[in-house]
Amino acid sequence: MQTVDDGSSAGQLLTSYRLASMLLAMPNPKNPSRSPLGLIVLWQLFQGPMHVYRMQKMFEAQGKDRVVNLRSRASLYQTIERLERHGLVKVAGTERTEGYPDRVLYAITDAGREVAREWLREMLHTTDAEYPEFIAALSILFGLPPDEARTELELRAERLQVALDATVQSMAGAPPELPRLFLLEEDYRKTLLEAELSWLRGVIDDLREGRLTWSEQWLLELFGRYLANDEQRNQEDG
Repeated sequence: MQTVDDGSSAGQLLTSYRLASMLLAMPNPKNPSRSPLGLIVLWQLFQGPMHVYRMQKMFEAQGKDRVVNLRSRASLYQTIERLERHGLVKVAGTERTEGYPDRVLYAITDAGREVAREWLREMLHTTDAEYPEFIAALSILFGLPPDEARTELELRAERLQVALDATVQSMAGAPPELPRLFLLEEDYRKTLLEAELSWLRGVIDDLREGRLTWSEQWLLELFGRYLANDEQRNQEDG
């Protein structure tokens, strides 16, 4: 049945609805903001079409679950849906296996190949978009008493040591003939963990020995001094 737009409010509403539906169904020409999981998905699809279950298993086998957040398959589906909306991946068919539900196969598009390389270049050289939670917490470490702050940092150090041990074990378990190219992320992780642990233990020692400390009274006096200096500078500038 054909619907005619007669210029009425109902007709205009129906026309707007049809236009919105058409726009939502079209691939978005604007590339989505890059994401680590999106990049890994696109590069996995360079190997050929595959369904989400196989993709997740391959990520786990390759250790990519140590590189990106793959705690739930839902996040993987959400990423693929976002890539599909932007025309970077497409449905390539359905895999049917007796005794198992049908699985949708996804393939990378030409646009997806270009965007994957663009994201790879950007992620290799970009640093200004990285704002770790830990650095934000350090900037207001004085929000906790020194002893409590030291306790929390000691917990972090313990977890970092566990992560470092796991990384060293992972690298030691790699086949001897595996080229270094495929262990760069673990090598980088090991270097970062060692550096952070060394720095963190120095801060913990300073807190334990009282070389780094603060009190509520000291903070109030310090902030009061800085506020007074700021007001004096503002008056002089005015």
